Amino acid sequence: MLKHIAIAVLAGAVSSTAMAETVLKASHQWPGGKGDVRDEMVQILAREVEKAGVDLKIQVYPGKSLFKPREQWGAMTKGQLDISAFPLDYASGRHPQFSATLMPGLVRDHAHAARLNASPFMDDIKKIIDEAGVVVISDAWLAGGFASKKGCIRGPETMSGQVTRAAGPAFEQMLAAAGASISSMPSSEIYTALQTGVLDAANTSSGSFVSYRIFEQVKCLTAPSANALWFMYEPILMSKKSWESLNPDQQAALKAAGKTAEDYFAGEAKNIDDKLVDVYKQAGVEVTELTGEEHAAWLAVAKDSSYKIFAEKVPGGAELIEKALAVE
Repeated sequence: MLKHIAIAVLAGAVSSTAMAETVLKASHQWPGGKGDVRDEMVQILAREVEKAGVDLKIQVYPGKSLFKPREQWGAMTKGQLDISAFPLDYASGRHPQFSATLMPGLVRDHAHAARLNASPFMDDIKKIIDEAGVVVISDAWLAGGFASKKGCIRGPETMSGQVTRAAGPAFEQMLAAAGASISSMPSSEIYTALQTGVLDAANTSSGSFVSYRIFEQVKCLTAPSANALWFMYEPILMSKKSWESLNPDQQAALKAAGKTAEDYFAGEAKNIDDKLVDVYKQAGVEVTELTGEEHAAWLAVAKDSSYKIFAEKVPGGAELIEKALAVE
């Protein structure tokens, strides 16, 4: 009889422990298990919180299997999605200030991006994120470039007449000013759009250029190099409702895991660009890069288009740009 009671008590304790575990859902658009740095950051988050032993588990849903790419922001603000690796400019339709995190030439290199993270510019961006009901778990800025089926994209004149995907309003405005036609879509749709003739060219991150195998559809890649024009803020974000539902130990474990994921990214950032060049050369794609003069020519187009529009039409836009440019 006592044995049966002991077994029942033990079973009840095990059941209570299982019921106490909090399971968070993490969604992103990139292929899972294929070396994409953003997927790996989320996987690190999941592994680290599980190791912490605070009754917290993160279930990862890669490859836009849970939410479509641009739906993730709204889902987090409503508490329908807990965590996402999310390109912040995707939410610029709701918060136009976010376009500053994909502004042509605003970020010069990976070291500059790291300095921006601790600047008044990013303090302002993160305040908007927080007020919308989302918190930043890990910072990440990915470099990117251009690729085309028609030929190498170098100075602004080489963009004329091409239908291109640009990732966000600021880049769309600059490319349109250079004579391109714009077709907007998430990076997960670039491959099919190139394959079917919807696109002639695209720009996206180094990671996405590799993960989505875009080398199979293009003739030339303009790699980031020392004159990168394209940098995008793609942090790990979390619903504030989900964050506030955690107990202090779980919050501490998640914060520590976020730091581990961020440190991993910082160590891999330059390697992602190097891998991009290697993969495209091995695939037989011509690889080039912008010269200082070509970069300056693009920046002149950007300042007369995307910078000007952002400063004039986005609330606080001029001040945001000023704060970003103040970071040496």
